[in-house]
Amino acid sequence: MVFALALAGGVALSLASPVVHATGPGAGSSTKPAQQRSRRTSSATAHVTTPSDATNTPAYHYAQLSQAECEAELAGRHIDFVRETATAVEQPVRLTGPLHGVVFRTDLADKVRSTSPYEIADCRLVLALDDFAEILSRHDIVEVRHYSIYRPPRSWPEDKPGAQHVGALSIDAGRFIDRTGAVLDVDRDFHGAIGAKTCGDGAGPRPATPTALTLRAILCETAERRLFNVMLTPNYNRPHKNHFHLEVTAGVTWFLLH
Repeated sequence: MVFALALAGGVALSLASPVVHATGPGAGSSTKPAQQRSRRTSSATAHVTTPSDATNTPAYHYAQLSQAECEAELAGRHIDFVRETATAVEQPVRLTGPLHGVVFRTDLADKVRSTSPYEIADCRLVLALDDFAEILSRHDIVEVRHYSIYRPPRSWPEDKPGAQHVGALSIDAGRFIDRTGAVLDVDRDFHGAIGAKTCGDGAGPRPATPTALTLRAILCETAERRLFNVMLTPNYNRPHKNHFHLEVTAGVTWFLLH
């Protein structure tokens, strides 16, 4: 699904709407009625920004990298990975170690994780996740449980690169585990509301529990760094009630935070 958004000055952009499952790898999605799609388009438009320094942001920089450039940056950061093969993914890799001490993984059993398609990521997303992990480590997070990164399409044109989960350029992060073993669960602990402001003046969890404040701090520090073009939370809509959708989008200078 693609949203056509008109921004200030008459500039139009196409904003792809993430189709996100809420139960785990391989779960499907349903088609939304036209009226509901229209409401979501309007909501997304209100939360899009086009900063003047967009081309200097990490998200923009990473999205422009070739496979050779991206893998060279992974090597320069001493990130452990292996190359993969994945339909619609331009630069498929699989992490074989943590990022800044933070493990990104699904709930799948360890014996199948090494071959699971849901743990394949585009190299450019990995660079953003590495920066994200630096923020997480400052909050004592050592593990992120996600529903999926890559979602293999049933069919796909050979010459067409994928975006979002089809292109392994987004992650649905649901739970954050700290050094003590405590779990910060987005579904249980975010304490947001659909339509509510996510970051900035007047924004905040209600009630403002310690776990909710930590989740909000992580999210808003990440947004301030401009690591991802799209950051969707339970404030966006019900399908996002249990995770943060974080996405690198190639070829754009806009950012969506909701």
